[in-house]
Amino acid sequence: MYEPIRTKSVHTMAEPAGYPHRSREEELDIQLAGHLSALLAVTDELALDEAAERVAAQIARLRGTPPVRHAGLSRAEPQALHQRAHTLAGRALVVAAARADTTAAVLAAERMDAHAAVLDAFRLVGAH
Repeated sequence: MYEPIRTKSVHTMAEPAGYPHRSREEELDIQLAGHLSALLAVTDELALDEAAERVAAQIARLRGTPPVRHAGLSRAEPQALHQRAHTLAGRALVVAAARADTTAAVLAAERMDAHAAVLDAFRLVGAH
């Protein structure tokens, strides 16, 4: 009743020639470096120099070159900056864990704890 298909399906994806493929590890490296770069920008804006240097060292390790440092200021409130930094550190922690990068995961967890402590202090001051 039905005739068998004799031609290649038009729905099959062809491999593009010369298209660069990255491994999962390379993709995670790129993603982790991106989250850490965003964290570095906020950390620089908060003027947390020691923490910023530690974050910059991890970015340099992942990318092979030192990061470009944040030059502009957002003029955001410190509480908002600490909240943003906490969120970015959390994202970096998730990617570092997926990548099994203990050094970056420990750094991200430390930054999360530091920003959470500051946010708690803001909440206590605001409660009075």
